[in-house]
Amino acid sequence: MARARNQRADEGRDAGRGGRRGQGAAEAVVEAVDGGLAELLPDRDRARAWTLLIDGAPQSHVDLDDPAYLSFEYQRRLGHVIDLVAPSGKPVQVVHLGGGALSLARYTAATRPRSTQQVVERDAALVQLVRRELPLDPNARIRVRSTDAREGLAKVPDGWADLVIADVFSGARTPAHLTSVEFVMDVRRTVKDSGVYAANLADGPPLAHLRGQIATVAFVFPELALVADPTVLRGKRFGNAVLVASGRPLPIAELTRRAASDPHPARVEHGKELMDFTGGASPVTDAVAVASPAPPPSVFR
Repeated sequence: MARARNQRADEGRDAGRGGRRGQGAAEAVVEAVDGGLAELLPDRDRARAWTLLIDGAPQSHVDLDDPAYLSFEYQRRLGHVIDLVAPSGKPVQVVHLGGGALSLARYTAATRPRSTQQVVERDAALVQLVRRELPLDPNARIRVRSTDAREGLAKVPDGWADLVIADVFSGARTPAHLTSVEFVMDVRRTVKDSGVYAANLADGPPLAHLRGQIATVAFVFPELALVADPTVLRGKRFGNAVLVASGRPLPIAELTRRAASDPHPARVEHGKELMDFTGGASPVTDAVAVASPAPPPSVFR
């Protein structure tokens, strides 16, 4: 569940105050969960869509009528990865580390029917809230486990997954134990030879965390690509970046095309340019791992 969004919390809050177009006003749902205060705010522009916030930070957006609609920039970039991980429409096996409102699991189920998915979300109270207020399609093959991401990953069989997505944040920061070489090695154990790993990372200037994560994943996977807003890559502001890795060559040309044509265009870095971007950063091990930096308060204003 990503905490650092380049998405205005005000959008969701305005929706909660103003109701939704074309129907009676829907009320926000506010409930304490393990990770803080959860808010489900109705989207004033989409009939059955909701934004999930935790302690005021936007987490997920879900449209129950159109689960293939992805509102947040970082989710659309991960959606591109889902689209490209196998031929269009082919069912895939996916592990989601971090669940939020299960937006990406819903997207996968909608775009690739008969896919089998495992979601690992530590916040059991949040899972209950989402299941109650934003029910899943009963035909979707989505299993949700309420446990720590690394513990849940350890239970995935070797070579089971076509795709592992890591989008885990606690208090707006990625926990330290999910930033290490040892963690990424367990990810590689779970993916097929042609499988893909995608991680939602958040950082700001001087981008030390992001550079270290690229070096860490490169220690385990030979093929990497980074998708991010150019201003984030230049260290001009705090934001999200999606790191994609595999043991096989990635579809760089198509990923670049999709990222460039997004409503908020992103740049794709790979190969020597991406390695140069790390600036000689060293891989992170469990012994020295720290949580990702906290976003500045202005990110959510």
